[in-house]
Amino acid sequence: MKVFFIGAGPGDPDLMTVKAVKTIEQCPIIMYAGSLIPMQVIDSVKDKAEAIYDTASMNLDETTAVIEQAAREGKSVARLQSGDPALYGATGEQMRRLDVLNIDYEVIPGVSAVAASAALLKKELTLSGVSQTVIMTRYEGKTPFPERERLPALAQSGATLAIHLGITRIHKIVDELIPHYGEDCPVAVCYRTSWPDQDYVTGTLKDIVHKVREKKFTRTSLILVGHVLDTEDFADSYLYDKSQAHIYRKIHKNKSEG
Repeated sequence: MKVFFIGAGPGDPDLMTVKAVKTIEQCPIIMYAGSLIPMQVIDSVKDKAEAIYDTASMNLDETTAVIEQAAREGKSVARLQSGDPALYGATGEQMRRLDVLNIDYEVIPGVSAVAASAALLKKELTLSGVSQTVIMTRYEGKTPFPERERLPALAQSGATLAIHLGITRIHKIVDELIPHYGEDCPVAVCYRTSWPDQDYVTGTLKDIVHKVREKKFTRTSLILVGHVLDTEDFADSYLYDKSQAHIYRKIHKNKSEG
């Protein structure tokens, strides 16, 4: 018996890994958050699994009780997490409970909302000479934040920002970022990326609040901020530069060069 924390990706079932799909199909007990993961993700097993639990209305004690019962019966559990389990997945406290109970578990990574949103926008989040760092964070709400991780502190880096769980406070986010990025800094807000009703809007820190309110985005949105979103002024990477040798590629000199 083993519990598998499985990254179900951002929503599109086709964005799950092959390992994730194979593992789900081998587990008799399925647990998933219906508020964050579409039913289509478990279409292939909904008629074969012994039990499927929508955990959206369950607390940690209740989900742990399901796993404990499965362990007593020797049945493996597929615990689906939206996106990637390592990012805002609330998996840490679940694994801590399993450690105490001496229940074996494994983590299977998934496609994050950040990766899926960059793909939707057809943007690279790290460009030579523009930004080499992506900071994934969330806006402060119920979860306490150390001072060093509050948005103004992170913004001092000038890095590309991926801000989760902040769409209802986007006006405050803009106010805190403008002193560091400027009003003209590009912004993209991606709503329910990869779901059938996915949508997005782009703008600048100056006008993005108005555009978001026009779209009526109020939940399940990722905010991306950074100059990588709207620039052609970046250098080619050394990765494919013919004048740059590395362990896998030698520089071929012309015969005329000796």
